[in-house]
Amino acid sequence: MMRSIRGRFLIVSAASVCLAMVLAAFVFVSLFTRGLERRIDDELTSHINLFAGTLRLTPDGTLELPDRPVDHRFTEPYGGLYWQVQDDLKGRQLRSQSLWDYTLPLPDDAQEANAVHRYILPGPEGADLIVQERKIIIAAPEGPRPIRVAAAIDARVVSEARTGYTLDIIPFMAVLAAFLVAASLAQLTFGLRPVSSVSEGLNRIRERKAERLNGRYPKELQGVVDAVNSLLDAQSEILQKARTRSADLAHGLKTPLTVMANDAQTLKERGQTDIADELAHLVSVMQAHVERELARSRIAATAELRASDADIGLAVDRIVRTLRRTPKGEELVWTVDVPPDVTVEVDPHDLEELLGNILDNAVKWARSNINVTVRKGPDRTRMVIEDDGPGADPAGIKRMTERGIRLDSQTPGTGIGLAIVSDIASVYDLGIEIANRETGGLKVSVSF
Repeated sequence: MMRSIRGRFLIVSAASVCLAMVLAAFVFVSLFTRGLERRIDDELTSHINLFAGTLRLTPDGTLELPDRPVDHRFTEPYGGLYWQVQDDLKGRQLRSQSLWDYTLPLPDDAQEANAVHRYILPGPEGADLIVQERKIIIAAPEGPRPIRVAAAIDARVVSEARTGYTLDIIPFMAVLAAFLVAASLAQLTFGLRPVSSVSEGLNRIRERKAERLNGRYPKELQGVVDAVNSLLDAQSEILQKARTRSADLAHGLKTPLTVMANDAQTLKERGQTDIADELAHLVSVMQAHVERELARSRIAATAELRASDADIGLAVDRIVRTLRRTPKGEELVWTVDVPPDVTVEVDPHDLEELLGNILDNAVKWARSNINVTVRKGPDRTRMVIEDDGPGADPAGIKRMTERGIRLDSQTPGTGIGLAIVSDIASVYDLGIEIANRETGGLKVSVSF
């Protein structure tokens, strides 16, 4: 099934225009034929009237036609135009030279005087003839004498003229059909332009360059535009409420957990180490869940719902400047190689969350330096973050993005940083690769 409106319209338009042209050509040819036949009938009637007006009888009662028509077709054998005068009472005939040795087979039917009858009769050389016949009454010494006067023309005159006319109008009809189809397509293109503007507006919303469909639209589309804007507003409100509630819940749990952590420390100081350690462990697990939910509440639900695209250079600069002020970050050598004006289709906040967790992990484990490199390719942008720490065993690398996994409990942290990175990568379809460096340390590659 064709899904293109233009394609469907083109097929329907071409079919309907072609059908209309065929019907129009049929009507035009029919009208032309009827007009030509009327003209031929008028011409034959004129010839019959001329013959009837000039017929006379000689003193001995012989029928004669002193004034014969001058049309050369009457004198040319089988020239296509014929006349015949027939005296049935005397059994005599007068014929045009064009009939040569042929006699028109006039039907023997009853006729009223001066009434013109029309026939299609066989003619010379097997041709069909259009024949008109009129019965006139001539005064003769013995009394009124009926005379039959007929004029005929070859019917091929009509068929040949019809064929020629049809061949003449075919190119005109073809050009007219092409013009009508082109005009229909132009009309469709102009008519669908507002629909294209709606599509462009939706693309701008998807690319986070606009939040609503703005501008003026035809009244036929205004209802759709209003419905889409209402849906966008409702969706934004629902997402905002969900994020707010998630953040409120997480923040509401942080204070009680902090109190419980202090209580655990107090119990430990009093010598109740077993219950203090168990309580501290539970608090640590709950704090990890809270931190993760706080981070997840700030991540866009889908890539299409991001606030805008992110400048990766600005995000790297902001995170690196923050980490350089930490006690551990001040001791490290930072090498940052990021081309200017490189944007990626990630929400700016989510990109900073991703970079912050990866670089924070690098700061924890690095001994002396951290390298950040960004390279823009034809299809994807690739960022590589390297540290010169101890690295990790292959089994540990596979577990790094799991929730709450810590490879070394001696290093402060909740163990959810790289898990959040995995969540963000899933939303934006990013490629995350974690591997040990050949020279020592860990390398995290992110493909946008």
